[in-house]
Formats: sequence, structure tokens, C-alpha cells
Amino acid sequence: MPARHIALACLVAVLWGVNFLAIHASLQQFPPIFLVALRFALIAVPALLFVPRPQVPTRWLVGYGLGFGVVQFLGLYLGMAAGFPTGLASLVLQASAPFTVVLGALLLRESLSPRRVVGIAAAVAGLGLVGISRGGAGGWWPFALVLLGALGWAFGNISTRLAAPDKPLHLILWMAVVPPLPMLALSLVVEGPAEIGDAWATAATAEAVPAWIGLAYTVLLGTIVGSGIWVWLMKRHPAGVVAPFSMLVPVVGMLTAALVLDERPSGLALAGGLLVVAGVLWSGRLPRVPDLVGTRRQRRRLASSAAQ
Repeated sequence: MPARHIALACLVAVLWGVNFLAIHASLQQFPPIFLVALRFALIAVPALLFVPRPQVPTRWLVGYGLGFGVVQFLGLYLGMAAGFPTGLASLVLQASAPFTVVLGALLLRESLSPRRVVGIAAAVAGLGLVGISRGGAGGWWPFALVLLGALGWAFGNISTRLAAPDKPLHLILWMAVVPPLPMLALSLVVEGPAEIGDAWATAATAEAVPAWIGLAYTVLLGTIVGSGIWVWLMKRHPAGVVAPFSMLVPVVGMLTAALVLDERPSGLALAGGLLVVAGVLWSGRLPRVPDLVGTRRQRRRLASSAAQ
């Protein structure tokens, strides 16, 4: 990846890392399933009215909406609402990276270079260290829900790769059309009208302001800006190259959760975070200067031979 694309991938990691604080704030006001419906309805309505439909096959548009929109955020929101720590959720959700690499190799036949395998293995080991450092806290059910969300994200990544949209932002906006209705129906059945009504009854109070700010951040920066850049990168590079950068998200997520929510990671968790960073940088490292020089020399030789 060129340096500017690596910088964009890191920017997305920062936006998505802070996004977990925004989700935490929104969950203090709204039920989790209803919050998923509300989040995407705020994007879907203007998309339907003002944004042309992306010229991609419907199956990949729906697949992206189901994987990235429904499964990912249903699992994540339910897991966090069940008490899974904000910082740790940002970590577990990044299991989408190895999921995406495996799915890319199986479904898209993308090659796995030794460098990429080593880098991803190191990052996964780092994720494991952080998970071990928080093992046993809160039970396995919230963990399984967030892990399900990671799998949904991976399928969303593959769908965007296959869709190959000319205008990635249009795909992001139209993807939001898929989740609202099924999530609203599920919310009415599982959470019930009474719980939804209670949330709306206090939605105009001062106490609800952080929840609305969090929701605005999630919609504008987390979804439109962050996901727009992500899809743009996925279109230009193999899924196995882009996906590992999502492993930087838990580093940002855990640091911000420690600062704002006083979630203090242990020394083992910090060591795991450093290993994640090292693995991502290794798998996406730029070629060395001698390699670039050698490549240019080879091109000159080829051009000279062709001229002769």
C-alpha cells in the first residue's frame, strides 16, 4: 500500500476507536436493538431521497447491509448492553480482520504472502493477550455476541470487495437502507414498545444530550466518513491487505476508554496492544528503499530491452 493509503487506514482506525465511546454514550439512553434501527434510519432516509443508487449488484448491496449493518452492530450493541467493557469490545470486534483474511482466501482466492501471515499471526497473538488479561470478566455470552459482530463485519468486507463500487460513499449510504426495518421489527418483539417509549420520553432532557452526541458521531464520522474511506481502500487493495489495519482500532478504543471511562488495562493488555501495532505495521510495511531502487532499475532494463 502507498504511504497515503496507510495513513488513511490509520485515520479510520482512530475514528472507529473513538466510536466505541460514542456507542457507549448512546446505549445509556436507547435499547440496543432499537439503537441499531435508529442509527441506520438516520442515514437511510436522506440516502433514499438524495443519493443515486450505487451501480452494484443487489446481492452485494444487501450482503453488505446484512453483514456490516445488521449482524455486526446487533452483536456489538447487544454485547455492550450486556456489560461487555467498551475498550475490550473494540478489541474483540477486530477479530473481523483474521475472519476477512480467511474468507478472502477461501471465497476470493486471494494469496497470503509469508509477510502477511506473520504480521496477522502476531496481531492475533496480541489480541489473545489482551483477551487473556480480561478473561472471566462478565461471562462468555457478551463475548460471543461481540465475536458474532466481528464475523458480520468480515462478510461485509467481502461483499464490498465483490461489489467494487465506483462511488464507495453511495454504497455506504445505501447499505443503511437494509437494517432499519428488520431491526425495528426485532426491537418491538424483543425489547417491546414500553422500553422504546421510555427511552423516547426522556430523549429531550439534558441527561440525553451525550447519547445524541454519540449517535451523531457514530452516524457521521463512524459510518459515513470511516466506512467510506474503508470501502474506498477495499476496492483498491486485496481484503487481506486492508483488513489487518482494523487491528489498530482496539489500541485507540482501549486508550480512550481508559481516559474517559477509567477502564484501566493491565500490563498484559498493554503488551498485547503493542504486539497488535507491530503485527499490523509488519504486514502492511512499505518496501525498503533498496527494493524500490531495484524495481526502478529492472523497469529501466526492460524498457531498454524493448527499445532494442
